[in-house]
Amino acid sequence: MLSKILVLYMHRKGNMVSEKVGGAEGTKLDDDFRDLERKVDVTSKAVVEVISKTSEYLQPNPASRAKLSMLNTMSKIRGQVKNPGYPQAEGLLGECMGKFGRELGEDTNFGGALVDVGEAMKRLAEVKDSLDIDVKQNFIDPLQGLCDKDLREIQHHLKKLEGRRLDYDYKKKRQGKIPDEEVRQALEKFHESKEVAETSMYNLLETDIEQVSQLSSLVESQLQYHRQAVQVLEELSDKLRDRMNEAQTRPRREYTPKPKPIFDFGDDNHSNGGYSTSMALPPSRNSEPSFHSARLSFRKPRLPPEQPSCKALYDFEPENEGELGFREGDIITLTNQIDENWYEGMLNGQSGFFPLNYVEVLIPLPH
Repeated sequence: MLSKILVLYMHRKGNMVSEKVGGAEGTKLDDDFRDLERKVDVTSKAVVEVISKTSEYLQPNPASRAKLSMLNTMSKIRGQVKNPGYPQAEGLLGECMGKFGRELGEDTNFGGALVDVGEAMKRLAEVKDSLDIDVKQNFIDPLQGLCDKDLREIQHHLKKLEGRRLDYDYKKKRQGKIPDEEVRQALEKFHESKEVAETSMYNLLETDIEQVSQLSSLVESQLQYHRQAVQVLEELSDKLRDRMNEAQTRPRREYTPKPKPIFDFGDDNHSNGGYSTSMALPPSRNSEPSFHSARLSFRKPRLPPEQPSCKALYDFEPENEGELGFREGDIITLTNQIDENWYEGMLNGQSGFFPLNYVEVLIPLPH
């Protein structure tokens, strides 16, 4: 849209120069018309820029913002958009906290608190989803409609007016060489186009209360989001405060070391060392490995859980905010597949997005 306005402006400047070189001043439009044209031009630029900045406000991450554009088609079917189609940062944090809280154990203070906070974060992600969808449907889409329909139509009328103005000026300069009827018809068409363009611009500017209504919808969506977010966080704060109070009033359990295991060699005559069956081995440098082996035999080996993961085939340097950098050979934990080109994962405590063709999947994500 802005490029079209710029082309039209340069076209007019070129025509003015050619008219002056030709020795005749072109037909001028009145100041009221020029003022309407200026205001419409500012409105057009404002709409384009506000749409862009609102999309950045809803989703600062460039990779996720690309997902936001997919709502252009989906949002036309009102009431069928269930989620925006990309992960919210709050939801990813909630999944992480819940996973490790359950592994640690909900009966522990820290594990139980991680689960509580994780569930609250996932609720915040749902609230953020609602904000994104509401703003898209009630603010971005109407502005985009204004840009695609009304403003585009005005630019069409202005372009047509400019062509008829040039046609009238050309025939006016040739007056006496061409029939007067042709000059009169050119003037009528010029005035006709001027009236249509002027009316369309006037109607757009006089109905700008619609844009005020759309701004009001944006603010209402933000208010609703913050109200719901405050409610979720206040409930979480109360729950964590209760956990702390309960932990402070609970008597502290003292650690009681377990007795050391007793080695039983059976018959003293076959014990080589001659130790009694009722005596523990004395600590010594040589006997420590055997002692540790005996202790370890009482413990059940704990294997780490298998997690979806991949191996980096090449170095990847992040260029945008939210991307995850790594080196060749790094093992990355997979948390989500954004689309057919991007994964999301974690490495050294950092989370972010990276391209699929930079890695080899070791353990795939569950379907």
